[in-house]
Amino acid sequence: MIDARHRWVFPEPYRLDPVLRAAARELGVGAFAATVMARRGIADPGALAAFLGPASAGLNDPRRLPDAQALVTRVAQARERRERVMVFGDFDADGLTGLAQLVLAFRRLGLDVTPYVPSRLEEGHGLSLAAVDRAAADGITLIVTVDTGSTSVAEVAAARARGIDVAVTDHHHLPDVLPATVALVNPQRADSDYPDRGLAGSGVAFTVARLLFGELLDAESEALPLAELAVIGTVSDVAPVLGENRAIARLGLERMRTAPRPGIAALLARAGVKPVSADLETIGYSIAPRINAAGRVGEALDAARLLLAEDAAEAADLAAALEAANATRRDLMRAAVNHARAALGLPDPGVAPGQEPLFPELAPDPGAVTVGAGADAPAILLHGPWPVGIIGLVAGRLADETGRPAVVGTRIGDVIRASCRSDGRLNLAATLTGCGDLFVRFGGHAAAAGFELPVDRWDAFTRRFGDLAAVAVPADPRRVLPVDLALPASYVDYALFRDLGRLAPCGPGNPDPLVAVLGLTVQRVRAANGGHTQLVLKRDRDVLDGIAFGRPDLAATVEEGARVDVVARLASRVFGGLETLQLEVRDVAPSGSHPRAREILDRIGSLTGGAPTGVPGAAGAPA
Repeated sequence: MIDARHRWVFPEPYRLDPVLRAAARELGVGAFAATVMARRGIADPGALAAFLGPASAGLNDPRRLPDAQALVTRVAQARERRERVMVFGDFDADGLTGLAQLVLAFRRLGLDVTPYVPSRLEEGHGLSLAAVDRAAADGITLIVTVDTGSTSVAEVAAARARGIDVAVTDHHHLPDVLPATVALVNPQRADSDYPDRGLAGSGVAFTVARLLFGELLDAESEALPLAELAVIGTVSDVAPVLGENRAIARLGLERMRTAPRPGIAALLARAGVKPVSADLETIGYSIAPRINAAGRVGEALDAARLLLAEDAAEAADLAAALEAANATRRDLMRAAVNHARAALGLPDPGVAPGQEPLFPELAPDPGAVTVGAGADAPAILLHGPWPVGIIGLVAGRLADETGRPAVVGTRIGDVIRASCRSDGRLNLAATLTGCGDLFVRFGGHAAAAGFELPVDRWDAFTRRFGDLAAVAVPADPRRVLPVDLALPASYVDYALFRDLGRLAPCGPGNPDPLVAVLGLTVQRVRAANGGHTQLVLKRDRDVLDGIAFGRPDLAATVEEGARVDVVARLASRVFGGLETLQLEVRDVAPSGSHPRAREILDRIGSLTGGAPTGVPGAAGAPA
């Protein structure tokens, strides 16, 4: 029997302002896309024009960054005195792409610059004493951090004691006590006047590069090609694709599609993606995981070398190393997720009821896992014998599958190092602050964070974190599935697909529009390789192809001939040289089972075909 896995949330009917509708028409935007944009806050002609206008117009004045002038002054001094500079970047894709930008920028300024990426296992997050020792030994007198450093009070003090200045560029939550830096460039500062606090670490680095090029070279536009690197960090750090981040995404994708750096071109080739077709999904699923893999199971500096490579042959060799690391990462993650699910008593959602496990060789060992709070609690908390480089991925997978915040740790000697993930309903940075007295160190932001604490404080942490999560997380664990438009099946066509495409690039904060397609008949359903389900869905006169990624359960529960409603992303599929419309199905329910769907179908009646400008009474449609 079909039963919706998610909690569908339909929009209220929306009356599109005639002035906004006219402005949208002038810009070539249809009523449905204009309605979705208006509901997302792009609700006046000026905002609409800015949303669709030149990407560079969405960038803010970099001189408004906190400590902008102090940073410019110190870098100019280093340039004049021919000092040696170290760029210290975090080991994830955000930090690595930010590091690459500032290394390239400093080279353009004529500085002698050394990139430094810490070991995830031996040094962990934040500026490390090992890096300070290396800088002192190499005669470096200025360290500039990327995507880290705001909490590195002791390490900055150690650097100062050895005659080394530190400038921090970061975007993470700030502690009460700040490090004694020559510049602390972080839009999250309480005294910050910067218009957009949503930048990722790589976005801050991009803005710093623009600042330095503008002030020291009088050529800010020379920094714009670095957006190709900044967009990778922005996507990998799940930063909202709104405001300045959207401008960075548009600039970066344009560069990636037309003139990618050798390292990016090599990664695209490894992923089998043509540069011209690169989008944010390409970055999220093909590029960022390969860059991150180096720091998780290999040598993170290899990823930095790849991003900095100027030679295609060198880039190809480094991309091959990252490919191997990514394959290892996938195997380790599959095993760890299997172990965690077994310990929590959770089924594998990629396996249909009665189906054999996809990877039987990865035998779970639930006894090796310590569960602090299980799947029926407000949050999932556990630690196990897993590589530290994959615990964030395991936490993310469990949070996605259960709809609950997840904390996953691993024991390293007498401490537990953990990563946390949330869908945003629980602010992790704020929640960890409420447990701050228990930690050796911690940091992060609303959706992703991490900490380290002594083993003997784990139980106290799980109790306190669970109490805080219980207040913030709704009792209904089903993931909310927000619907942007709800339309009869006959209204879903290429015109709608192209119209909704005007919202791109899409990502967090500006997600791909989801459409509830109502009144379909299942003509065919079958399991597909990889744990997916393929559907052929009939409307009045033709059919739509559907693919439900990661939903093998649908092959067992959806019956041919059933009348259904689906929530889907509209996509284009090319096969045999022919392009067809495809539904990327997120969820399926019996037709009319949702009260709003039933209301819409009753009001629409037998409307069919065409490319209408509005559907009276339809959820989210112009009335």
